[in-house]
Amino acid sequence: MVFNVADSDHRTIKTDFPREIKKIDHVWIPLSDGSRLAATIWLPVDAETNPVPAILEYLPYRKDDFTAIRDSIRHPYFAGHGYASIRVDIRGTGNSDGHLPDEYLKQEQDDALEVFDWIGKQSWATGDVGMIGKSWGGFNGLQIAARQHPALKAVISLCSTDDRYADDVHYRGGNILASDMLWWASTMFAYSARPQDPEVVGESWKDNWLERLNTTPYVHEWMRHQARDAYWKHGSICEDYSKVDIPVFTVSGWQDGYTDRVFRLLENLPYAKGLIGPWAHEFPEVATPEPAIGFLQECLRWWDQWLKGVDTGVKDDPKLISWIQNSELPQVNYDERPGKWVADESWPSAQVTEKYFWPSGDGRLQNRVSDEQAVVVPSVQEHGMYAGVYCPFGEPGDLPADQRLENGKTVVFTTDPFEESVDLLGEPTFHMTFTSDQPNALVAVKLCDKAPTGELTLISWGMLNLNHLHSHEHPEALEPGDVYEATVKLDALGQNIPAGHRLELSVAPTYWPQAWPSPEPVTLNVLTGEGTNLSLPVRTSRPEADAQVSFENPETAKVIDREILRAEQRTRDVVHDTVTDTWQLKDFSDEGERLLPMNGIRHGSKNKNTFTISSGDPLSANIRCEWELTVGRDDWDTKLLTDSTMSSDATSFYLTNTMVALLNGEEIFRKTWEEAIPRNWN
Repeated sequence: MVFNVADSDHRTIKTDFPREIKKIDHVWIPLSDGSRLAATIWLPVDAETNPVPAILEYLPYRKDDFTAIRDSIRHPYFAGHGYASIRVDIRGTGNSDGHLPDEYLKQEQDDALEVFDWIGKQSWATGDVGMIGKSWGGFNGLQIAARQHPALKAVISLCSTDDRYADDVHYRGGNILASDMLWWASTMFAYSARPQDPEVVGESWKDNWLERLNTTPYVHEWMRHQARDAYWKHGSICEDYSKVDIPVFTVSGWQDGYTDRVFRLLENLPYAKGLIGPWAHEFPEVATPEPAIGFLQECLRWWDQWLKGVDTGVKDDPKLISWIQNSELPQVNYDERPGKWVADESWPSAQVTEKYFWPSGDGRLQNRVSDEQAVVVPSVQEHGMYAGVYCPFGEPGDLPADQRLENGKTVVFTTDPFEESVDLLGEPTFHMTFTSDQPNALVAVKLCDKAPTGELTLISWGMLNLNHLHSHEHPEALEPGDVYEATVKLDALGQNIPAGHRLELSVAPTYWPQAWPSPEPVTLNVLTGEGTNLSLPVRTSRPEADAQVSFENPETAKVIDREILRAEQRTRDVVHDTVTDTWQLKDFSDEGERLLPMNGIRHGSKNKNTFTISSGDPLSANIRCEWELTVGRDDWDTKLLTDSTMSSDATSFYLTNTMVALLNGEEIFRKTWEEAIPRNWN
């Protein structure tokens, strides 16, 4: 994942703010157990005599190197408009004390509450706090809001989730999300092992580094909890939405992996406002594809309303503002996605109704109930190699290729050409009556926009572990041959389907590498008729109201100086060995190396991921994730090399993780963790 932000011609770089600011580096926030958290604070220079509210971003991604560039465009902007903008490394990361044993621990939340207490004691603070964050910072903003500290008045949560089991990078529809489970675990395996800076913390840095290097890979715990249990319920605010009783601004993009939760939060929180653009997993003022927007100005409207009591009009804003994308031919990345902004005053929206289509035995998807027939859906293990990444960051090659490359590997149902243009907004749902010939099975469902010239653009997809039909907490075996009903929710979308285009629905019991395959090849029988249908959320436009939606052009503070020592590079290849009938997806990302003159630190990373499977053999599935991370100066050079693999047989998963650490070119640490974990209907 790239945390770099390049200067852009279409952004206004602000250097003149209403209030003059200063940056305070290496602030230590003491905790009750004697530990310290490392913070950087951007502050109006007159805040001692004119106190200000605080905005907290609370992350494990190292404020002094790996996120220093992105932090520089946002925190000074807030400070210049009258806020103390505070960036804190969570316990065990960056220069903060300790080590980080897992994601989203209660300790992480407890420490944040102590940070609020500390802020309230500062002479420059009014005591009111807001939290902002993307991804991890969006997650913990919601989780910490549920702790109901009186100082926390509002949250801006981007690209996050309310449900750690059903809607994150570990499991999807009860299936192991093979594309991300090991990849993200390997990422944090490497990230969490990076050392403190000796120039900041002193001689204790090396002892702390050895502690971090010895941290057990997170994937062990994630794989021990293959069903929804207390482990995943912790930190999932969907368990009790009422605990989040402050205003939440929830933001995402159609290319992001976390769009669905925007709709759930709007429906369930007492006060929430939603924004969805065409963007990948990024802040909207710098995101691709275009249009980027003046998101920092929108943040100020939010903060001024809830932290300063200024009536900025946010209380009167539509509940949801979203971008309806025009139809585009498939590309693995887009510079822009033409479309239109639309506004919905509530969610669920009175403008959205369900339209149903029924698959038929002859491959049609029609607007009337089909005759009852059994459609055979066999397993093709290599189906899914052209699906793109689960959560795009806007890198080249992230998006699904033309899905004609996947035709022949699924069973497909196609509509007639649409007679008029239709806007879709919300979550499509596939209801399926079926039988399975195996007790352990899954289903993957894709929805594509088919152009008159034949190109297929993937616009939504979903999958379900069919052993989780009744509960994600208590999986059950299927009885081969018995008839069941399943409901598969597909990703939310905001999409125009033009007249003359068709929709194509595909169904398969495989989706590698998004889903870890069932232990035996599966054949499903989809039973057409009234109980098997696709429901689509069709939105009726409101031209006058929609036309009132507008945003200012993007503004940011000036990006800090940096020197590019090694340029970024990305390759993503599908390789088919026709002799062995083995398929490999090889994904390599060199995220470059940079030098930060502000502190002399060099930092860089490389990541290689290989997903392998052989036709007809689900037990051949194998993932390997490799990382190289560097952090250092001329007289202090550290390098981490990690190698993580995952495989399975019919009864167990096998995990191997190796960590190697070098200091000034000399190996000082090497350790391998090996773990076998029983399969639990996965």
